[in-house]
Amino acid sequence: MLKKLWLPVLTVFTVMAMLLAGCAAPAPAAPAATEGEAAAPAAPAATGDIKELNVLWAQWDPADYLQQIGNMYEEKTGIKVNIVQEPWGTFGDRFFTEMAAGGDAWDMVVGDSQWLGQATSAGHYLDMTQFLTETGLKDSVTPATLTYYGEYPPGSATYWSYPTEGDANGWAYRTDLFEDPANQAAFKEKYGYDLAVPETWAQLKDMAEFFTRPDEGIYGVAIYTQKDYDAITMGFQDVLFSYGGDWADAENNVMGVTNSPEAIAALEYYKQLYECCQAPGLSNAFFAETNDSFISGQAAMAMNYFAFFPALVNPSTNPNYYDKVGFFSNPKGPDGDQHSALGGQGMSIISYISPERQQAAKDFIAWFGRQRLRPSGRRSAVTRPTKRSLPQRSS
Repeated sequence: MLKKLWLPVLTVFTVMAMLLAGCAAPAPAAPAATEGEAAAPAAPAATGDIKELNVLWAQWDPADYLQQIGNMYEEKTGIKVNIVQEPWGTFGDRFFTEMAAGGDAWDMVVGDSQWLGQATSAGHYLDMTQFLTETGLKDSVTPATLTYYGEYPPGSATYWSYPTEGDANGWAYRTDLFEDPANQAAFKEKYGYDLAVPETWAQLKDMAEFFTRPDEGIYGVAIYTQKDYDAITMGFQDVLFSYGGDWADAENNVMGVTNSPEAIAALEYYKQLYECCQAPGLSNAFFAETNDSFISGQAAMAMNYFAFFPALVNPSTNPNYYDKVGFFSNPKGPDGDQHSALGGQGMSIISYISPERQQAAKDFIAWFGRQRLRPSGRRSAVTRPTKRSLPQRSS
């Protein structure tokens, strides 16, 4: 689904602050979110005869939010913005099939960030470096999102996308199960330490095993396993990097890195967690399935991106457990490393559309980006990583 970019894990409060800020406005939880919003700038005049723009994105809630923003843009400019949604499993196939033919079905795409190399090398994206620089949009987002969602080649200061959606992977858990005195006493007797939010992956597995009770219809975890796109890769990466593993070294050598002892241990852990404690029916699970398992009462803990967690505290979508939900960041690996997948996408302009349509697309992106700026143009502190960013690690 999303680019696998890695930062030291954010605190739950920081991530939730980002999330709630995004949910409070009619927009996705964008990495450029700010604590306060400037008055909306004057909308650009319609570019020539362009009265409609089409944007391709995956089928999920952030795309619905972007459609709401597009509707606001239409009210101000008269230019209709259509957010065309495609299921994640076929999103990439649909896009690259159209691009291989030099198609112009869409003016923009909120493309997955791991597409940058392929899409730019093949000439599908318009170079946005000068545009982002001259408008100040380059400085309106956190450097990590610009680098990992928009820059290619790495370190080139050449930008092909404007960061549009950013998120981090974490966990939801059933507070009623964790805080139940009988459970706490039984867990302490069996494992020798208190039942609480897990601090390590080893503790998470202990708790998953403890809560796996098929006779009661309860299981320890709901984790990513879907193979259609990249869900299982993202779920595994939480463990891989926290165990000290990697996909390649600085020279992109794979052998001796991907099959390192740390990487093997991480894979064995993820496999064991699935085998012992995964809720039933989740052999091909992504964000919808892990949330559904939690809402149904099957999973004591559920992996997901924080952007999907509001459904768990909403009584209309989680009527039985909405007030029994807690959240925690990914726990630490054996040596204390702690990481979370930072996924996201940037908005790019298709190179095959006419110059007039390219300008209309730039006008929309400029307007979209400026909605999230304060008068000073400063970024909000809540969007900044709490620790130093790690180098890009792509799957």
